[in-house]
Amino acid sequence: MAEQSVHGRIHSVFWKNLPAQAAPQKLKPEQEKNTAMTVETNKETLGFQTEVKQLLHLMIHSLYSNKEIFLRELISNASDAEDKLRFAALKDDKLYEGDSDLKIRLDYDKDAGTITLADNGIGMTRDDVISNLGTIARSGTAEFLKQLSGDEKKDSKLIGQFGVGFYSAFIVADKVDVFTRRAGAPAEEGVHWESKGDGEFTIEPVTREQRGTEIVLHLKSDAKEFADGWKLRSLVKKYSDHISFPVVMKAESEEEDKKGEEETVNDATALWTLPRNEIKDEEYKEFYKHIGHDFEDPLTWSHNKVEGKLDYTSLLYIPKRAPFDLYNREAPRGLKLYVQRVFIMDDAEQFLPLYLRFTKGVIDSNDLSLNVSREILQNDSTVESIRTALTKRVLDMLSKLAKKDSGEYQGFWDEFGTVLKEGPAEDFSNREKIAGLLRFSSTHTGESTQNVSLDDYIARMKEGQSKIYYITADNFMAAKSSPHLEVFRKKGIEVLILSDRIDEWMMGYLNEYDSKQFQDVARGDLDLGEVETEEDKKHQEEAAKEHKDLIERIQKALEDRVQEVRVTNRLTDSPACLVTGQFDMGAQMKKIMEAAGQKVPDSKPIFEINVDHPLVQRLEQEAKDERFGELSAVLFDQATLASGEQLKDPGAYVSRLNRLLLELAN
Repeated sequence: MAEQSVHGRIHSVFWKNLPAQAAPQKLKPEQEKNTAMTVETNKETLGFQTEVKQLLHLMIHSLYSNKEIFLRELISNASDAEDKLRFAALKDDKLYEGDSDLKIRLDYDKDAGTITLADNGIGMTRDDVISNLGTIARSGTAEFLKQLSGDEKKDSKLIGQFGVGFYSAFIVADKVDVFTRRAGAPAEEGVHWESKGDGEFTIEPVTREQRGTEIVLHLKSDAKEFADGWKLRSLVKKYSDHISFPVVMKAESEEEDKKGEEETVNDATALWTLPRNEIKDEEYKEFYKHIGHDFEDPLTWSHNKVEGKLDYTSLLYIPKRAPFDLYNREAPRGLKLYVQRVFIMDDAEQFLPLYLRFTKGVIDSNDLSLNVSREILQNDSTVESIRTALTKRVLDMLSKLAKKDSGEYQGFWDEFGTVLKEGPAEDFSNREKIAGLLRFSSTHTGESTQNVSLDDYIARMKEGQSKIYYITADNFMAAKSSPHLEVFRKKGIEVLILSDRIDEWMMGYLNEYDSKQFQDVARGDLDLGEVETEEDKKHQEEAAKEHKDLIERIQKALEDRVQEVRVTNRLTDSPACLVTGQFDMGAQMKKIMEAAGQKVPDSKPIFEINVDHPLVQRLEQEAKDERFGELSAVLFDQATLASGEQLKDPGAYVSRLNRLLLELAN
């Protein structure tokens, strides 16, 4: 368990500076004085949480051109409420209160300019109402809102990532009434919530015979078009045709005997239960928007029914855009779980590994029990088998996308690539598959864009090259200009450039790909294989013998700072470079460990010198030990800076350099 906690702490450092949990806001003194409450009416006026106010303001202005999504969001919430009641009633069927016919009613009043949406689902208590409608208790809300720019197009996409739910009602309404009662609660415990979306809301108890929630939208003058039967029907068909519950409206028929009759206006068949050949792409896309609360179409999807040893159906989606809390490991994630068509839970994270947490979708199993809990899911062999299959399916989906449309896959990588890099450490059995999906910057393109696959790299390998070479650094420019790349440029060998915070950690779990080993060009002995000629090897051996005294003098001068001094085969233009020992921790990983509060083992670098460089030759000629020590220290500090590291004692380096400059000037 200790190892896991260390792993978790190190992991959290990759995604540090991430937003903290947004707590429901306590009323400030000025809000408290606005709170009015009388014994007679028991009516209370409360202030919205700051984040809700911001979201309401931005949403009303940013989503103005996409007003109609309000109905999808409200029907989606109503469907969730019906699902939750059906699940709760498995243990206590009294919650149905004699009415197990679950449906969503949609009505309108053209003259009054209102739309009413009612469900007979789980309903809410007073505390539920304040929590759900007055606050956003989601991690990182404040950070997310800071990203909003005021640019309508950009903000609408960002708000789409966030998921607006109930608050979308205020896009079309200037006042919203909510009447609700929790299933199983007495009629007197009904609640009436009302707001104009202007920073506060009122809440009061009401007697309500009907369980569930009824929402009344008082439409703005420019949204009266929605108080129309045909308009509402078309929106239900467009956005909510395949939710599992019927959406009913009064018939619009002119025939006297049919007037006022209820009719179901959606298909009301769970989309995933239908054969694939009966489902249009447009229906798949709209269903994704329903379960993902997203405004954009998904990037790709996979719909499969499995029968035999296991019996389940899965419908998995890859989004186009990352959610705002992707890098928060505590954020809700996972698939919607159904058992025998009965909704069990949202965010069932046990069916996919953490590095695939961006995947949305539905899993419907016939093998699990209806009274399954999160605890049972963690230790269930059936769940483990489904998880293995679904993981493979998501990776196959991504592989197909990469082969079919490299541009689309690049879009996916730019959004989710850093999270996929967690895969090699978390999923040993799929390491090779994950490695094939990774994308890197490279000296071949010379650009910071991560668009080179390992297969691309292997296809360009030089004759006689047997390894995949890479370099890690804190940023792209530091890696690209590193002296460690000099010999590779000279010989025309491509090197992958890794500059994400997670990269060195990831490479600790990637040993090879397609039977070719990885080699860090700044670690241990550099093996260029058959690309290195016999002449090169001979030159290095002879140089080591010829300059043995120089190496020993530098070793003595820098004995507190280096573990070894040796002649390099890495450099062509620079005088010296630092190399990490084969089994020592790299600089990037040391920083991560320190930031995670872990003890970092002491280690000294290897100091490699280029004996053909004029500065090293000048050093060799220096007879005075004190001056030799000064020059050796300057070369060492320069090599430290060139590797992208910081000096432990910058002042000493500046002093030495100043003394040398003065000597030159004199």
